[in-house]
Amino acid sequence: MKFLVFLEHYEGKLEKGGLGVLGKAASLGEAIGAVIGPAASAAAARAGAFGASKVYALEDENLAPLPQPRIDALEELVSVTSADAVLFGASVLSADVAAGLAARLDAGLNWDLTDLELRDGELVGKRPALGDTVMVDVGWRESPRIALIRAGTFDPVESGGAADVEAFEKSYSDFSTLAALIGQTVEATSGPSIEEADIIVAGGRGLGSPEAFSLLEELAAALGGAVGATRAVVDAGWYPYSTQVGQTGKTVSPKLYIACGISGAIQHKVGMQGAGTIIAINKDPNAPIFDFCDVGVVGDLHQIVPKLTELVRASRA
Repeated sequence: MKFLVFLEHYEGKLEKGGLGVLGKAASLGEAIGAVIGPAASAAAARAGAFGASKVYALEDENLAPLPQPRIDALEELVSVTSADAVLFGASVLSADVAAGLAARLDAGLNWDLTDLELRDGELVGKRPALGDTVMVDVGWRESPRIALIRAGTFDPVESGGAADVEAFEKSYSDFSTLAALIGQTVEATSGPSIEEADIIVAGGRGLGSPEAFSLLEELAAALGGAVGATRAVVDAGWYPYSTQVGQTGKTVSPKLYIACGISGAIQHKVGMQGAGTIIAINKDPNAPIFDFCDVGVVGDLHQIVPKLTELVRASRA
């Protein structure tokens, strides 16, 4: 089976989500990458190391991060490559592109997938249902099959290969260039994002106040990790939505996840259960998170977290 994978990039660097999907596609068949936008050629050259056999690069310095021109380009690439499926790692941009491409091609779209497999020659996707309490199989009636993979599902794995990078040009539809980007603001951050971090220190309502997040920030800084939050916390305005982990937030799979004051409701669990090691700190011994964490600490996080930060700093010193 031949897969066309949309590889989103920023400032010449391919995003982790697309690279993870690319590796999964390569394990199932032939994986072809598509990089569209400024510095596309430089970014495309790296895709071979993650499983791509070939990468198409549309270099356009004036192409804003808008979906419609990318839909035009992918429509042509589906025809050129005769792709059986088009895969996307979930993001705001890729979700728009995937939906638009499905409408343009009159193709089936399955979203929020957490796995893909070939079964008797047919592509089968797996996605959670009923509040993420069960997993169901989903399929497509015909080609091209379009799939949007839940963020954080597949980790990029370097294969050490090389890909043939081919530049291509595309004339966009008139309506595709009607929207223009007049400005772009990037949030100032330090340290890794929660999607990229190997260590995440996350907080919930058990922190008691937004000011208590400073305790988690200090611990995350000492560990070289990132800070995450639950939906209740971000809805309350305690922490940015970009840090939300869970069913309606981001799915993460760090090596270490430290949950502070988080009860462990199913909506949060589905976003972090792929972590290598889960440590829970909660004063409620009956909190659901203690049923699936690797290490559970019953106690006051306001006392435990500062002490843990102190020990980490002393160890690294």
